[in-house]
Amino acid sequence: MYKIAVLGDKDSIYGFAALGLDICPVSLSDDTSEAVKKLRELAEGNYAVIYIIESLAEKIKNEINRYRSTKLPAIIPIPGASGNTGLGMRMVKKSVEQAVGSDILFRD
Repeated sequence: MYKIAVLGDKDSIYGFAALGLDICPVSLSDDTSEAVKKLRELAEGNYAVIYIIESLAEKIKNEINRYRSTKLPAIIPIPGASGNTGLGMRMVKKSVEQAVGSDILFRD
């Protein structure tokens, strides 16, 4: 059975444990090696969905892009305790444009 994980700073993710999701706290420092290592461990594990705090996702976007063409896991950016950066919406827009061939959501 597939699982769901949340990756980010502890202040942003501890609430998800109450929902039964696996939480993986990491530091939001400039050294992203810990976050990349945790993401790779989760991706190689039995996780179908990995939620990642947007501020962390911005820092490791190259690593996240490696998984965009794979079936699993789905890596989904979510706002953290520090607020919304807009990354999640930009990724949704990009995915829709790839699937449909044009911007049908925002039409800027």
